Amino acid sequence: ERYVAICMPLRHSQLCSIHSTKHCILIIHSLSSVPCIVVLSTFFASASFSLYKQYRLCAIQLFMLYRWQDHVISAVQEFYFLIMAIIILFSYVKIMKVAKAASGEDKKSSWKGLRTVILHGFQLLLCLIQLWTPFIESTLLHFDLMLFAYVRVSNLILFGLTPRCLSPLIYGLRDETFFHALKNYEFFGLYKRNV
Repeated sequence: ERYVAICMPLRHSQLCSIHSTKHCILIIHSLSSVPCIVVLSTFFASASFSLYKQYRLCAIQLFMLYRWQDHVISAVQEFYFLIMAIIILFSYVKIMKVAKAASGEDKKSSWKGLRTVILHGFQLLLCLIQLWTPFIESTLLHFDLMLFAYVRVSNLILFGLTPRCLSPLIYGLRDETFFHALKNYEFFGLYKRNV
């Protein structure tokens, strides 16, 4: 959507309509559900009935009874990572070229646009790293259960929640009204604690 909005602004309303957005969301959900369907269907087909009665930690690694399942999931995750990295690099190189050409000689405007593009690129990088976290977690699951739990929560916060909170925080701090309100709130909060 960002690529279309910046690089093809005259076709934005045509390409990013509600109808096409619904189709894109449907395609994304269909592609992302393939690994889960494969893992769960092979688990249900090959797991013994006694396995259902055991108390175990809920992690996708425990649903993989055979080594080939782990290889399939790893291959799919690496394929997703590669495709998304290529799309993001292509899109952001084009966006940066268009932003630089649009700003012309205005260095301040060019730098402001570049910072925004870098922020969005950083957010997407954090989201991409999230695709590699299952490899770390599956290794830790076999060594230490508590370390696995801590790393899993840390990965969720760093690579799951942080990218989604980064944009609203940055754009909120750029807004002068919100920034002054936050500054006054913090000042009065510190004042009340000291009194």
